[in-house]
Amino acid sequence: MKTDQELKLKNLEDVASRMVLAARTAPKTRGIDHVFCAVLEDTEVKQLADIMIKKGKDNNLHFFERDGYNLHKTDVLVLLGVEISPLNLPQCGFCGYNDCEEKRKHPEIPCAFNTGDLGIALGSAVSVAMDHRVDNRIMFTAGKAALESGLLPDNIKIAYGIPLSAGSKNPYFDRK
Repeated sequence: MKTDQELKLKNLEDVASRMVLAARTAPKTRGIDHVFCAVLEDTEVKQLADIMIKKGKDNNLHFFERDGYNLHKTDVLVLLGVEISPLNLPQCGFCGYNDCEEKRKHPEIPCAFNTGDLGIALGSAVSVAMDHRVDNRIMFTAGKAALESGLLPDNIKIAYGIPLSAGSKNPYFDRK
């Protein structure tokens, strides 16, 4: 016999894999994929949580601490990010520059389509978690900490984390 606790991690890993697949297959502008997907488990999640807590304490950012403590209640975390790569769409200017050529002179400024593609990927991923009744929350803080700690490839400039939990109470809902 296997109890629900014994099956929990396997099920969360399965849902995380499906979330990554949903993010990967989500529509992308011009069919060009700049989205990065990864899954952290167990000690990797706890290490990221500790980084978030330290960042919160060191910089008086309560929400980083709060989210870090939430990650300590998390078994699996999906990370989604995107590189900044203009898509050469004529007459766009959504980034604030006249065209992609002018935008390229400012590589730190995001391309609106890259961030839009990331948003669609995030929505696709969390819809999978919802379909499987897995508690989750999109966290800017987890993505930011992953970026700053060097956990993600250098070309990934914007990222979010999606912690997953399966318990009788959603740890990401009633937060202080």
